[in-house]
Amino acid sequence: MSIEKVKAYFNEFGIADKIQEFEVSSATVALAAQALGCEEARIAKTLSFEMGEGCILIVCAGDVKIDNPKFKAEYQTKAKMLPHDVVAQLCGHAVGGVCPFAVNEGVKVYLDESLKRFETVFPAAGSSNSAIELTIDELEKYAKPEKWVDVCKMV
Repeated sequence: MSIEKVKAYFNEFGIADKIQEFEVSSATVALAAQALGCEEARIAKTLSFEMGEGCILIVCAGDVKIDNPKFKAEYQTKAKMLPHDVVAQLCGHAVGGVCPFAVNEGVKVYLDESLKRFETVFPAAGSSNSAIELTIDELEKYAKPEKWVDVCKMV
């Protein structure tokens, strides 16, 4: 199970106990914010995009969406999200639990600037009913991104 991979990953750093698991779904930004009792913007949603034969993950604030011209300028290709039926196979986590931790080999992670306005954010932890609260520095440390990007706009 994907959450087990994430727990094992965070166990290496001694913080697996920070993962929160809910009795309710946290598969969408709105549901995660409701489960956590926080504003939707602080949910660090992880979006998966086709890139060549594989995929990339972009982690951004819950209140933004991909800005297509910015995406194309950054990656020299049109933004095309992965079809739901191949997300788990390509990135290592199923839709609703996609996160930037313990991903499949070769999957590149990018963090969007939209996250930097918060002290802490809540990315998923590998399942559709989990999250972990991390500072922006911790998110950067554990997600091991290629780099920070600016590819989003406010909804």
